[in-house]
Amino acid sequence: MSAVSREEKLSKMENDEKTSSVSSSGGGEGSLDRLLPSVSTGLSPRKRTTSQCKSEPPLLRTSKRTIYTAGRPPWYNEHGTQSKEAFVIGLCGGSASGKTTVARKIIEALDVPWVVLLSMDSFYKVLSPEEQTLAASNDYNFDHPDAFDFDLLTHTLRKLKQGKSVKIPVYDFTTHGRQKEWKTVYGASVIIFEGIMAFTDKKLLQLLDMKIFVDTDSDIRLVRRLRRDISDRGRDIEGVIKQYNKFVKPAFEQYIEPTMRLADIVVPRGGGNMVAIDLIVQHVHSQLEERKLRWDMAALASAHQAQPLPQTLSVLESTPQVRGMHTIIRNKETSRDEFIFYSKRLMRLLIERALSFLPSQVHVVQTPQGEDYEGRTFHGKRITGVSILRAGETMEPALRAVCKDVRIGKILIQTNQDTGEPELHYLRLPKDISEDHVILMDCTVSTGAAAMMAVRVLLDHDVQEDKILLVSLLMAEMGVHSVAYAFPQVKIITTAVDKKVNDLFHIIPGIGNFGDRYFGTDAPPDWSDEEMDEPSY
Repeated sequence: MSAVSREEKLSKMENDEKTSSVSSSGGGEGSLDRLLPSVSTGLSPRKRTTSQCKSEPPLLRTSKRTIYTAGRPPWYNEHGTQSKEAFVIGLCGGSASGKTTVARKIIEALDVPWVVLLSMDSFYKVLSPEEQTLAASNDYNFDHPDAFDFDLLTHTLRKLKQGKSVKIPVYDFTTHGRQKEWKTVYGASVIIFEGIMAFTDKKLLQLLDMKIFVDTDSDIRLVRRLRRDISDRGRDIEGVIKQYNKFVKPAFEQYIEPTMRLADIVVPRGGGNMVAIDLIVQHVHSQLEERKLRWDMAALASAHQAQPLPQTLSVLESTPQVRGMHTIIRNKETSRDEFIFYSKRLMRLLIERALSFLPSQVHVVQTPQGEDYEGRTFHGKRITGVSILRAGETMEPALRAVCKDVRIGKILIQTNQDTGEPELHYLRLPKDISEDHVILMDCTVSTGAAAMMAVRVLLDHDVQEDKILLVSLLMAEMGVHSVAYAFPQVKIITTAVDKKVNDLFHIIPGIGNFGDRYFGTDAPPDWSDEEMDEPSY
C-alpha cells in the first residue's frame, strides 16, 4: 500500500485519537514540600475549549511525511516480552512560551513515524462548585502545582513509556471539568510531554529521558496570552490582566523559572530557534538508534523447530467434509464465488468449535411439557470478537450468526516495508473489553508475528490472557508455536495446520493470499499469508 493510500485509509477510519491540550484548573498558595526545591513548569496556549481536539485525525502531516500519533511499533520480541521503552522528552516553560510549537518542530525534524504528544492540560483537577465560582471571576489559581492531578499524570506517562495503552482525560475549559469520554492512546518511539509544571514533580521527572526548557521573553508571553484568552476563550482584557498579575506571573517566578536549572537544554526564543531544535533532534536520533528493535524473523522461525504441537491448540477434526472444503479453497483454479462460499462454511464450523471452549455452567429450564431440562449456559460477562484487518474481517458474519448481539472490534496491523516489522496502524475496541472473553480472528497465520502483536494489544487493554481465543482457518506450525510460546494461556483453534513456511514466510502448501482471493484484489509481489495490502508476518 502506498503512503498516500495508507493516509487516506487511516483518516477515514479514525479521526479522534490525537493527544494534545489547552490550559485550566488550579489550587491555591502553599509550599513545594512534595516537589523538588524551586521546581516549576510552563503551559502553552491552545486554540480550543477542551484538552483534546476531536476534529483532527490521529496523524500529523509534515512537509516530509505523515506521522502516526495513535499507533506504535512492535514493543515485544518473539518471546512476547517487553523490549525497549519509549524515549520521553519533557518540555517545560511559562504559559504561552511556545512549548507546543517547539514540540511540533521537533516532531517534524525527527522524521520518525510514531510519536505521542501529551500535554499537562489534560490533567487539570475537576473544580468544586466553590472553585468554579472563583474561576468565573478570575480569582482561581490555575498556575499552581495543586491545580494538577500528578498521581494520574505520573501513572499515565509511566504506562505510555512502557508501550501500554492509556486513557487520557478530556478536560473542558468552559466547565472546568472532565468530559465523560476519555481517549485511548498508545506509547510510541518518542513521547513528547509538555506543560507548565512538567519539571515540578519528582516521580514525573524520573520518567523523562531529556528535559528541555523553552525560555521566552515575558512581554511576548503576555501578548500571546492576551490574544489567546480574548479571541479564543471570550474573556475580557481586564480579567486576563488581573489573572496574569495575580497568578500567572507570580507562579512563573516561584515555580516555573527555578526549574530551568533542571533542564538538559534551554531553548531561547521558542520554535524559531532551529539551531537548538537541530541539536535536540541529533541527540534523540542517537538515542533511538541505541534502542532500535528489529523483529528477528530468523529467531522466530527457528525458535521451536522439532517441538510437538502445544496442548493449547485445537484442530477441527479432518472429516471428509472438512477435507473436501480445504481441497476446494486451496485449489488455485477455484473461482472467487466458490472460494467465498466454502470459506464461509469452514468459518461457521470454526466459530462453533471455538465457542465450545468458552466457560459454561449448569442451567435448568422448563420445557413446554412442564419437565425440567438440565442444560448449560455461558458463564461470563460478554463475548467480543476482534478481527485482524482485512482478512480477519471476513469471519465476522460467522460469529454474528451464532452469537446474538456480539460486540466487534478491529485491529489493523501491517508490515513496515523498510524494517520488515509489524506495526499497529488502527485500533477500535469496544468499551470495557477487559471483562470479556475475546475471540481474535485472522484467516491465516504463518509466522505468528501479527497474531502475537494483536494478542499483546488485547493484553495491554487488560484482557485476561486465558480469556483470549485465537481462531484461524489455516496456520503454519511456526505460527502455532510462536503464539503458544509467547502466550501459553491463549487457546488456539484452527481447521488445519501446515508444516512449512518458505523463505518469504508463505505457508506451504498453503492457501495463497486469502484477502486477495476473497475480495478479488491483486496480490502484490511480496504478499503474505497473514496480511492484506501490506504483508504483516
